[in-house]
Amino acid sequence: MKNSLYFILSFLLFTSCSLTKQPVFVKIDNVKVMHFSSDTLRLKAVAFFENPNNVGGKISTDEMKVIVNGVEVAEVFSDEFRVPAKNTFQIPLYANILTKDILKGFKTGLLSGLVNAVLAKKITIRIIGNLQYDVYAFKKEFLVDKTEEIKIKL
Repeated sequence: MKNSLYFILSFLLFTSCSLTKQPVFVKIDNVKVMHFSSDTLRLKAVAFFENPNNVGGKISTDEMKVIVNGVEVAEVFSDEFRVPAKNTFQIPLYANILTKDILKGFKTGLLSGLVNAVLAKKITIRIIGNLQYDVYAFKKEFLVDKTEEIKIKL
């Protein structure tokens, strides 16, 4: 009798928690410059998801890189994010880029790169890497590859 009760409770617990569907990575959008100074550039982007499951989990960044004008300049970071059950959600992603690293992307040299960046007032940013979703023993990686041209306000 006691074993039957444990079996029934375990069965109800596992069948009521839906892990049959994976969270859906929708897009990365809203890439923008949060702060620009003479030595650093702080970027923010937002990752959009939908979670059809009855249970949450957590999402973390996993070796996401920022590439500016063809040169890898920084890593994306974010606090570990708790995923809400049965909901859409957004995760803020950040990157701190040294201004001198941005200028490496211009093939004509540092001085002309600086002039080009100031005159054009825009740079091409590519965010590439993985976001990792963990819940219990289930793991899923979402491949991220977003390219966007950003205007710099001096």
